[in-house]
Amino acid sequence: MKENLSAPSRIRDLPSWLLGRAAARGRGLVSAALAQHDMKMWHHVVLAAVADLGPIAQADLGRTVSLDPKDLVGVLNDLQSAGLVVRAPDPADRRKNAVSLTAGGEQRLEECTAAGNQANDELLAPLSAAERAQFLEMLRRISGVR
Repeated sequence: MKENLSAPSRIRDLPSWLLGRAAARGRGLVSAALAQHDMKMWHHVVLAAVADLGPIAQADLGRTVSLDPKDLVGVLNDLQSAGLVVRAPDPADRRKNAVSLTAGGEQRLEECTAAGNQANDELLAPLSAAERAQFLEMLRRISGVR
């Protein structure tokens, strides 16, 4: 990724601009790492959510990861075609589909989690361990994520 060292002086020190640049760099690193495993970011997000919450109704999954239903269907179609998830009628409400991981999905998620962690380590490499912990805590506070 090409660095923009000539950012206009009026924006280069704005936290919002710097966070955006850091996020773009992080997405690029993680996307490249996931691509090594034939995965995209949303595929990884959905696999992780299904691992944590599954079996989960497809509509609940979409709301949980904040993905539009039509986009979720495309992601799930990809994951199901690759043998990573299964959709079956939800035992609690047979009108709904419940999504579960397959053994292959669990294995792929482990691989992608390791790849994503390595990419994030690369992103945060300029920081010491103490700085990383402090930085992550500050990001959680300003993003409202706990």
